[in-house]
Amino acid sequence: MEFLVASSIGLLTACGVYMLLRGRTFPVVIGLSLLSYAVNVFLFAMGRLQVDLPPIIRDTATGYTDPIPQALVLTAIVISFGMTALIVVLALRTYLEIGNDHVDGLSGGPSDSGETK
Repeated sequence: MEFLVASSIGLLTACGVYMLLRGRTFPVVIGLSLLSYAVNVFLFAMGRLQVDLPPIIRDTATGYTDPIPQALVLTAIVISFGMTALIVVLALRTYLEIGNDHVDGLSGGPSDSGETK
């Protein structure tokens, strides 16, 4: 089970970094989302979640589940949602002002960069 979770975290991170390095803005947004999912799974895995144990310490309980990883993941979800909304608005504004969706603002042709053949 640990191998499966570690592999999924690694795969999400690798795909997220690959998408971040793309030249268009939409894959960058998807890459940031994949990286935020990888961080959420990593936080859950680091919390050593236990099944059928209460999150509050009681006299009758034999153990308890640590509630901090769940709180961290909820906070990370809210932050990643806000970050994704900001990046989408910035990408849309850039597209409307420049006219293309390239990350560097150029369309990739030699006429846009001012170079001559």
